[in-house]
Amino acid sequence: MTDAAEDTATGESGGAVASGDDHAAADQGAGGDGDRDRRHDAGRVRHTAFSPETVAVFGRPAGVHGSFAQTSESTDRPAPEVSAPDPVLAEAFGRPSGETETLQRDPLAAYGEPGGAPSPPDPWRDPESVAAMSGPALARPTIAEPTESGPKLGIQDVLFGKRVSWHALATLAVLAVLVGVFGGLIGRWTAEVVSPLNSDSVQLSTGEQTNGDAKSPVAGVARAVEKSVVALDVRTSSSVGTGSGFVIDKGGYIVTNNHVIAMAANDRNAKLEAVFFDRKRVPARIVGRDTKTDLAVVKVDNVDNLTVSKLGNSDDLQIGQEVIAFGSPLGLDRTVTSGIVSALHRPVPLRPDAESDTDAVIDAIQTDAAINPGNSGGPLVDDEAQVVGINTAGLVPGGGSIGLGFAIPINQVVPIAQTLIRNGTVNHPQIGVNASSVRNDRVLGAQVRNVVAGGPADRAGVREDDVITSFDGRTIESADELTVAVRTAKIDGKVGFTYWRDGRTFSGTIMPASD
Repeated sequence: MTDAAEDTATGESGGAVASGDDHAAADQGAGGDGDRDRRHDAGRVRHTAFSPETVAVFGRPAGVHGSFAQTSESTDRPAPEVSAPDPVLAEAFGRPSGETETLQRDPLAAYGEPGGAPSPPDPWRDPESVAAMSGPALARPTIAEPTESGPKLGIQDVLFGKRVSWHALATLAVLAVLVGVFGGLIGRWTAEVVSPLNSDSVQLSTGEQTNGDAKSPVAGVARAVEKSVVALDVRTSSSVGTGSGFVIDKGGYIVTNNHVIAMAANDRNAKLEAVFFDRKRVPARIVGRDTKTDLAVVKVDNVDNLTVSKLGNSDDLQIGQEVIAFGSPLGLDRTVTSGIVSALHRPVPLRPDAESDTDAVIDAIQTDAAINPGNSGGPLVDDEAQVVGINTAGLVPGGGSIGLGFAIPINQVVPIAQTLIRNGTVNHPQIGVNASSVRNDRVLGAQVRNVVAGGPADRAGVREDDVITSFDGRTIESADELTVAVRTAKIDGKVGFTYWRDGRTFSGTIMPASD
């Protein structure tokens, strides 16, 4: 091995280790210590010699005996020169004056030094300060220190203690006398000159007593009709209903709507009472009712001095004519509302529900007089206090009247009421067809869906899909209008009508039969 290889193979950390011969020479030179070293060296493990290839890769370079190579003191490169730092940087990052050891100031170096709150910025002396509002340049007033109050003066001190001068006492006495005199004069003047607030002689006068004349036309009609109007209460074990009616005969007959007394008719245990204008309650019995016209008649017994309604002529009504509605809307009996006739011959369907079996189409008088639930059955009267219709229905989508009320004309009520009083039931005309409304670019009317074999329509030559456009001189634009026109016709009377078929219009006559 080369010298370098030998050094690497026998070396330990930090430098080369001597060979075995060297150890022996050392032992001999050391005398007695040599034996101890030999015994110690005998326990050492001898390393295997490294191959030349390994020494060539991992050994020290030639001429290097330590861990670091020797550097030459001379160099060809010039040494850098450090210039003086920039003054701004030196001020920002240099050591504070007097500090030479570190850039950080000892936090305990300020211990014991007097401290205080930093002075507020002064915009007048510091151009870098932020603009801010300041108080006026006025001298602050010096606040005097509070003084302790002295002892309170008593009457003895004031009068005899010479604490207050006699001149001041005399002035106070004069002022007290003046105040007393002035107060007495004011009191006397108030008592003698100003009138008292309370008096027993005041009599409140009222206006001139009238002779009972009505203040307005509506008030006069209300006074004339109110005694003939009744409220009808229906009570069952599970529900309560309220409607209206009016007396049509001194025998105690009262006309109303069928849907008002339907619960009483369908429940034997129901209680039906008529309540008159003086709050007198009387049991009522059902004389007869008609579900196809929504009319009914009830009767009360043993009631004296009944006021009978004066019936008018609904055929003479004009659109815009003033009318007054009577009834008990929402249970508020003896209620009066006024309006006008908004339209005539308005077909209004009335369908069955949970409380009524009415299935009718009425030929209604339309009015803007307020009609709400409970007005049903009450009279609709003109400005002469004559009944021209029976309040029957109202469109109340929001729960109250919106000016769309409907009444059955009195000329249609009278024959039905007389028949119910006479027979208890009513027969109606019919033509033996079912129809539905049709509206298209070719025709407008009531289209026949089926025809009863052998019925009036079949005998008149009406076929399915024919469209009836007029009946008894009345224009038909819907199935409801056809129903109204047929039910207002006479049984076994010839009625003219027109119908449309396959683009052509035909005329004919038909004889309604009883249902």
